[in-house]
Amino acid sequence: MPINIKEVLGADYDKLTSYTAKVSKSTIHAPGPDFVDRVFSQSDRNVPTLRNFQTILNTGRLAGTGYVSILPVDQGIEHSAGASFAPNPAYFDPENIIKLAIDGGCNAVASTIGVCASVARKYAHKIPFLVKFNHNEMLTYPNVFKQSYFGSIRQCYEMGALAVGATIYFGSDTAREEIAYVSDMFEEAHSYGMVTVLWCYTRNNAFKVKGADGKSTDYHTSADLTGQANHLGATIKADIIKQKLPTNNGGYSALNTGGSSYGKWDKRVYTDLAGCDEAGNNGHPIDLCRYQILNNYMGRVPLINSGGESKGAGDLQEAVMTAVVNKRAGGMGLISGRKAFQKPMKDGAALLHAVQDVYLDKAITVA
Repeated sequence: MPINIKEVLGADYDKLTSYTAKVSKSTIHAPGPDFVDRVFSQSDRNVPTLRNFQTILNTGRLAGTGYVSILPVDQGIEHSAGASFAPNPAYFDPENIIKLAIDGGCNAVASTIGVCASVARKYAHKIPFLVKFNHNEMLTYPNVFKQSYFGSIRQCYEMGALAVGATIYFGSDTAREEIAYVSDMFEEAHSYGMVTVLWCYTRNNAFKVKGADGKSTDYHTSADLTGQANHLGATIKADIIKQKLPTNNGGYSALNTGGSSYGKWDKRVYTDLAGCDEAGNNGHPIDLCRYQILNNYMGRVPLINSGGESKGAGDLQEAVMTAVVNKRAGGMGLISGRKAFQKPMKDGAALLHAVQDVYLDKAITVA
């Protein structure tokens, strides 16, 4: 049975489902069953890439809707295997990761080259593989924030993957190096017909800004900075962009105070395009997410938002709220991992189903 979304969201339901976005939905390329025909086929992607994109859209509980629900489990490298899998040690075994994605009705499973390769002959034909070829490993001391590539595009292709993924830490001192090699590897992936997915994350200690009141605000998930990261990702031909849901706005404004100068910005980004004041304050979550989509070539490159860390009892409500914001903003779906795999498999699958219920609910429309 589908979850009762109104009951899960409580008072937030009406606030989210009745809201009309600042930038009209008529200007964006929203997801739908015909997305590949209507939007993606207009690009220069080759036929195998179009076919594999459609295969992903035709898999799982959301098949035929134009929306996706993806299980990502690369945290064994990104957050260390022990810290990630201690809540549920069964997921040290890659087969259980794949089983969770299948039982959870996902369109695809995203994981490392090692995880996917270890069970490829058994599962690559049963659910689309999205193989992540670079990671920030957390064993180097002291910890650094730099993506290193762990395998080749050919390895991903030969294990039967339909898609590859990568992360770029935009704003970091290694960003240009990461842009260069990810661009080259995405080009190679497209030559094999594989879909490319980019984790467009920002990373720089300077993005935590201390205000006049002495309090520090973290702008790593501001709509303006993440939006620009998305635009750079679209430029290197990511087919899908993964981004964290915006938690605030005004990153450029904050970084251009106190005599400092950073980037290029325009106050209309905040007022006209995101419904905020001139400093980026007071924006509605749907407007902030819609601004991310504007930077994705008005949705020609689809946006999926991440599910975030597991916090226990509030995971269901947070995951459903993120899905509603993403869908109403014009996004293509959620890629949610820790909230699902750090629970018993039955509970993790139920959470994935709850997210999918949002995209199956015809009453929740693009704002």
